[in-house]
Amino acid sequence: MNRYSLAAIWAAISTILDQGTKLLILEKFPMWSSKTIIPGFFNLVHVHNKGTAWGVLDRDDISWQVPMFIAITLIALGFIIYMLKKTDERDKWMVTGLGLIGGGAIGNLIDRIRLGEVVDFLDFYIGTYHWPAFNVADSALTIGAGAILISMYLNRDNATPAA
Repeated sequence: MNRYSLAAIWAAISTILDQGTKLLILEKFPMWSSKTIIPGFFNLVHVHNKGTAWGVLDRDDISWQVPMFIAITLIALGFIIYMLKKTDERDKWMVTGLGLIGGGAIGNLIDRIRLGEVVDFLDFYIGTYHWPAFNVADSALTIGAGAILISMYLNRDNATPAA
């Protein structure tokens, strides 16, 4: 399978899983609701975020964050395509990582275009400390970044020094 097909498959899987789970949350969970799944560790919640990771810029008093994040996402998707063109066909870790990051970016982009904010619903916590709620797209972005780090580690001896 060529790198474009592999990346597209990972992007499609992550986007479909992300949007499917968000649709379920939107249909089944009232806003701000919470359901304990694993007591003391994991809840399903329904929150929205106009900002970026961990709620940065999640404010109602600024109107430019949604257009800015849409523009940044489109630029990032262009960069992902560029990186995919430059990636060796055999580097499955890099290709998978780029596909997952692309899929995660597309999943959150769909929310921003459709809703003006991102739906988050995964709430992990220990005691009273809650990690900020996130979604499948955020997970795909994180796993994709991890795959790219693995690729960089595995290919560290093949790197060309900067001029």
